[in-house]
Amino acid sequence: MSDLSHSTRTPLMRLLLVLLPLAAILGSFVWIASLDPLRGFNNGAPPVEALTVERTVLDETGIRLLVRAGGSEPMRIAQIMVDDAYWTFAQDPTGPIPRASSVWLQIPYPWVLGETHTVTLVTNTGITFSHLIEVAVPTPKASAGQLRLQALVGALVGLVPVALGLMFYPAMRGFGTTGMNFVLALTVGMLTFLLLDTITEATELVAGAAAMFQGSAMVWLSALASFLLLMAVGRWRGRPEGLALAFYIALGIGLHNFGEGLAIGGAFAAGSAGLGTFLVLGFALHNVTEGIGIAAPMLRVRPPLWSFAALTLLAGGPAIFGMWVGSLAYAPQWSAFALAVGAGAILQVIVEVTTYLMRQNSDRQGVLFSPAVLGGFLGGIAFMYATAAVIRV
Repeated sequence: MSDLSHSTRTPLMRLLLVLLPLAAILGSFVWIASLDPLRGFNNGAPPVEALTVERTVLDETGIRLLVRAGGSEPMRIAQIMVDDAYWTFAQDPTGPIPRASSVWLQIPYPWVLGETHTVTLVTNTGITFSHLIEVAVPTPKASAGQLRLQALVGALVGLVPVALGLMFYPAMRGFGTTGMNFVLALTVGMLTFLLLDTITEATELVAGAAAMFQGSAMVWLSALASFLLLMAVGRWRGRPEGLALAFYIALGIGLHNFGEGLAIGGAFAAGSAGLGTFLVLGFALHNVTEGIGIAAPMLRVRPPLWSFAALTLLAGGPAIFGMWVGSLAYAPQWSAFALAVGAGAILQVIVEVTTYLMRQNSDRQGVLFSPAVLGGFLGGIAFMYATAAVIRV
């Protein structure tokens, strides 16, 4: 009877049944806001204030800061101190800063190359927020020469090592079942390390973002959404294997390499040129294994030559874009979001490579504990850990 009554409802009636509760919810919220039931508890305490510095620009005009308000009410910056001395400043746009909004602050301070400076923002309620500039260097400006140099460094970090790793493909084609199991497990071990490394980088970055972005929750939810979406796409036409699986591996690695590009670009922007060069060498060594991992699912097929170039661009190209974004400035919350999406992609690849490995063997579950698989898995983690130690300074 209930099924019959449901089927006889017109589209207009079903729409009204949805709109009526929504209207009731909206009306209730408006009524609560107009009533202001907490007004009687107001004891004169100042509103909660929060201020986050998202970008710092140093040039010939002084210091520019992009700040975002996160308090309970609009806030106003009354004074600015630089190294314990008050300085004039200009705000764009002017006026109180609404919650979740951002403004630029221009401070005509004669910063000193290589020195450390502390900028203290004072609100009209007397609350202070400090921002440390560890090494004062001119912020890179977008120019053709600068972008070309960064593209070169990004290629050395991403494209070249991935291409070198893919060069092992002809030799790997001679592997038997045990050798192939070892290489696939090596890929899973490498990706497992990358997954943990990417999540760690994302959580560290988002710690410097405004509280309103709900850092940890954003990272984990973005990673989960990315994983589920890619799993759905990957399984749309069956389980990926061969060249299709190699492209998924390259995509996950490419998103991770975008984060590596951010790190190197940030090192140069902070004035750590020597550190940046050191990072380039470390990352290049770190990424050679990634090419081997991309080639692993293709050992039983003969992919066209163009696919190797496409896989190299997909896995290594994002390092160039990361270099550009990292050196020219980026917001910590969006960088963390990009890394979280990459983590979800890497997890999807781990699942697909593991299931592919199991399908290639008659003893699907027992093969996971075979010496070749365990040795490859632990070897992948060990190699990535050892090369990552070179770039952790």
